[in-house]
Amino acid sequence: MGRGSEPRRVALYGLLINFFLTGFKYLAGFFGRSSAMIADATHSLSDLLTDLVVFLGLFVAEKPADAHHPYGHGKVEAVLAAVCGLSLLFAAAAIFLSGVSSILSVFRGDAIESPGLSPLLAALFSVVIKEWMFRYTIAKGRLFQSSALIAKAWDHRSDALSSIGTLAGIGGAFFGGEKFRILDPVAAVAVSVFIVRAALPILRDSLDELIESSLPGELEKQLQSAIVSVPGVSSFHKLKTRRIGSSIAVDVHLQMNGRLSLTEAHDISRKVEEAIWSRFGHDAQISLHMEPTLPGGRS
Repeated sequence: MGRGSEPRRVALYGLLINFFLTGFKYLAGFFGRSSAMIADATHSLSDLLTDLVVFLGLFVAEKPADAHHPYGHGKVEAVLAAVCGLSLLFAAAAIFLSGVSSILSVFRGDAIESPGLSPLLAALFSVVIKEWMFRYTIAKGRLFQSSALIAKAWDHRSDALSSIGTLAGIGGAFFGGEKFRILDPVAAVAVSVFIVRAALPILRDSLDELIESSLPGELEKQLQSAIVSVPGVSSFHKLKTRRIGSSIAVDVHLQMNGRLSLTEAHDISRKVEEAIWSRFGHDAQISLHMEPTLPGGRS
């Protein structure tokens, strides 16, 4: 199975699971009279929508380079990750406002109905399923270096964490009696905080890729080591790096002995490409410029 089909299969699993989980949570929340579970279901609905976006978008991301997109379509994955992050923030805002509204109604003297057993069971089920989906998706995302899948994995983890808060709030309201029913909307507010904490790193990483930030320092050090490991390379400068989806792009000026023939210099540059590909994969896009090193180390 190719690199393109496997991420799509993972995204499809997440989409189907979120479809059934969202429906299950909404039913449990409405019939079980739990605002926390309805909030949790709304979070799962945002997951479902972003799963759909990721699943469809990965088809575009895997399209080969063409005349209008010479570097390929890899940045679609960063766009998808940004969509995931933004949808999480919108879901968090809706959940927060709903929870605060319910809490204020309690202080105004309004009664809150006690949640039923079904939301409690739904929250427990959601914790188990979403934590499993996080572990599965993050492993696949790292294996295939897919920013969209990694973003979706943290989306699953945020849902698992929110379900833990939901479970605690519903459990307190269910077992604690009338005095503790406020824990249900309090849990909804707590869920919104977890969602925001999950969304911000996703947005940061996706925006870094879209504005073409350099690779992280550790990856650049590995790249530099790969370049200077090739015999014949005296030095290098003007190194520029960026990420394009699951691959990287590298632009660098190589300094070599000025007495080398064009064929010899080309052979050395080819070995530099191979050294980079062996570390970062054959999807890495490399642009090399060869410069002669003159006596005294000048170029």
